[in-house]
Amino acid sequence: MTDTVNLSLAEATSLSLDILANTGLSKSQCDAVTDVIIRAQRDECHSHGLYRLLGCAHSINIGRVNKNAEPVVTDVAPSIVKVNADHGFSSLAYSRGIELALDKATVQGLSAMAINDCYHFSALWPEVEPLAERGFAAIALTPSHNWVAPAGGIRPVFGTNPFAFAWPRPKRQPFVFDFATSATARGEIELHRRHGKPIAPGLAIDLDGEPTTDPSEALKGAMLTFGGHKGSALSAMIELLAGPLIGDMLSIESKAHDNEAGAAPLHGELIIIFDPASFLGKALEQNMNRAELLFEAITGQNARLPSQRRYEARQKTEAEGLDIPRALYDDLIKFLPPPQYEQRTEKLSQR
Repeated sequence: MTDTVNLSLAEATSLSLDILANTGLSKSQCDAVTDVIIRAQRDECHSHGLYRLLGCAHSINIGRVNKNAEPVVTDVAPSIVKVNADHGFSSLAYSRGIELALDKATVQGLSAMAINDCYHFSALWPEVEPLAERGFAAIALTPSHNWVAPAGGIRPVFGTNPFAFAWPRPKRQPFVFDFATSATARGEIELHRRHGKPIAPGLAIDLDGEPTTDPSEALKGAMLTFGGHKGSALSAMIELLAGPLIGDMLSIESKAHDNEAGAAPLHGELIIIFDPASFLGKALEQNMNRAELLFEAITGQNARLPSQRRYEARQKTEAEGLDIPRALYDDLIKFLPPPQYEQRTEKLSQR
């Protein structure tokens, strides 16, 4: 028996849909959540792939997520769209509001979409990469729970506060980066805990404020920002732009609202969209070519562009399927009703 399970993209999709449907989540949310989870797993972003179903199912089963959420889209201003997620997952709210936000960006040159009252669990690149594929540049940012200490501090204040950016590249895959302003993603620490592996030094401190490489102690203590005071300042910026600016919670408030339930963070998200065609008009091609000079100067010295590893993993997965730890697969199928659990267990034993 191997330590991993190989699934086709279709099998992984079916598994996600079945798990979410068994929680009673509405079909529209099942589809939206599964879409971002499978895209992350396809690109070997393991901390945001099928593993996230454990947290999603928990958040639903303890009654935090509105299973039948119906996001409400509001046309606030010429360049602003607001979407109230109705205490559902952010992925459905995003899908309901993004086309209006793109229409506004096309007319005004740029637009902003604020998502409120959403449970957010996913990476941000799945939200900005498709926009770049359609010719837009975009930024996305969101807080989380306060798990991260500010530079010089020992008590959690910030969320992991991810930030993503995407830039369109004609006839090429977009330039995309997505990173937490914490020194690592919290999901990576959780995966190290599951696998019994230490984390790298400099990522976290324990409850006493001492450096630790023990993932369990790190999860009890506080994570650190990347780059010291620079990451700390960016964390504060994201808290403000994706919190008070759009009328939603800070990470401190999101964690307090959770009240130790261990649900996905409840807060807001801000997405800013730029239309290069509106900015540049007839000079669009010239300046898109200018951007390529930058990328060529990077890759010309064998430096790697962000997302290059994801794109390579994507090709591999589409050809060979995806591998997940058997222990994770076993944990996931426990969320299925007995007939589906037995069917998948028997199918796996026949491989």
